Amino acid sequence: MSYLRYVAVGDSQTEGLMDGDEASGYRGWADRLAGKLAADAGPDFRYANLAVRGHLAAAIRAGQTEAALALKPDLVTVLAGMNDLIRPGCDADAVAADLDAMLAAFAASGATVVTFTLPDVGAISPLAVRFRPRVMAFNDRVRAMAGRHGTVLVDTWGLPFLTDPRIWNADRLHASPVGHARIAAAVADALDLPGSDGSWADPLPPLPVRITSAPAWRRAGAEVMWAGTFLGPWVWRRIRGRSSGDGRTAKRPELLPFS
Repeated sequence: MSYLRYVAVGDSQTEGLMDGDEASGYRGWADRLAGKLAADAGPDFRYANLAVRGHLAAAIRAGQTEAALALKPDLVTVLAGMNDLIRPGCDADAVAADLDAMLAAFAASGATVVTFTLPDVGAISPLAVRFRPRVMAFNDRVRAMAGRHGTVLVDTWGLPFLTDPRIWNADRLHASPVGHARIAAAVADALDLPGSDGSWADPLPPLPVRITSAPAWRRAGAEVMWAGTFLGPWVWRRIRGRSSGDGRTAKRPELLPFS
């Protein structure tokens, strides 16, 4: 099946952060997927990306659902929830309700809808291990939603390649260019696009021994450096009630030809 009107909904991962930069612009998995769809559909293909970094599920639902429906898409991807689940005091029931409402609305429109389980944050960063039960429970609810609404599900929980540091940016929150390429390939495989297969889930080539066998003191130093460089500023924004998405709008709010 060819898709002609693709709309991406979500937060920084869908916006494409860390696959590019602020100066040249971010590409990301949704742009990469749009390229595959355009190659299959031809010149009539159109693509919009409504995602905004830092947005919580409630903001995505409030700010992107109606805008996406107004574009009359035949394909919608919805990736949301991680920004909520890694915050202390998160109301996981409310997050699940927001995602469920979005999936229901898009499915009712007749569009093909794709959604995702979230990765094992505890395996990516030891300091995030306390969020693992919350993410696991949320993923169970996402699987149930997908079954209820007939949504295409990209389920990546527990796949070994996702613990490879090359999949992630140095901040351990956003995918690297390699990670974004893998996500795009996973969605293409879930949609059974021409040329797609399950190789997106294959492990990356082995890391050099000098990296995998680093002494404990060096690994501890890396954790301290990560906390100072990325965790500290993130916590400071939370304390100030600020978000990386403040004042930002969607990078591609209209359905346009893809190039």
